[in-house]
Amino acid sequence: MDGYLLCGTPRTGSTLLCSLLRDTGVAGRPESYFRVPGEELWAERWGLPLGSFDYRDYVRAAVAEGSTPNGVFAARVMWGTLDELVAKLGSSGSDLDLLTAAFGQLRFVHCWREDTVAQAVSWARAEQTQFWQHDDVPLPDRSPRFDFALIDDLVRTIGAHNAAWRAWFAKFGVQAHSVRYEDLTTDIAGVTRGILDFLELSPAAGHAFVPRHRRQADELNRDWYARYHALAGR
Repeated sequence: MDGYLLCGTPRTGSTLLCSLLRDTGVAGRPESYFRVPGEELWAERWGLPLGSFDYRDYVRAAVAEGSTPNGVFAARVMWGTLDELVAKLGSSGSDLDLLTAAFGQLRFVHCWREDTVAQAVSWARAEQTQFWQHDDVPLPDRSPRFDFALIDDLVRTIGAHNAAWRAWFAKFGVQAHSVRYEDLTTDIAGVTRGILDFLELSPAAGHAFVPRHRRQADELNRDWYARYHALAGR
């Protein structure tokens, strides 16, 4: 194995997992290197010519950034960006062939959430405020407001994207390691160790799995969740 991809949809605990896995020092440095809105920022950080860099150079820089000293590479890829990433990697070969040519022999970790309504509520709130994780600065003029149509659309999107990931894994014979959000939040250390076991990696003896991110759900999320179910059940 040369590396792995964290695959999923937003608000499934992947940011927490990225930090937990990065902190082991042996499981790569997973980030969203291939999310289009962030590519220019990464390119600038890596000293690539803005707006005109060769994507092969970008991939090489991402692999260098995303690898730990033991040579393991990691990245996070959401379903909504997979097609564009694969298209940029080339036009000859299957999706898996192109990913393998770019990143080596990969394993896949599928992050998902059983309660898709709670996930959609969290996603809708983050979209409105642009506050996705603890070090983001929320937009001062964007107070979150309940929007049934937005949440309902995201519930459907999540279902479609989860199904698409599972179909993609089946198509290419990929045995992805499944990580359910509800398990991660109740057993951070156990779930992270399970991923490392799947990757056949071992952190240093005595390594502690310390979360760097706190759950953002609060009373507002619970209110939106209840209001959505009440309206959806009319």
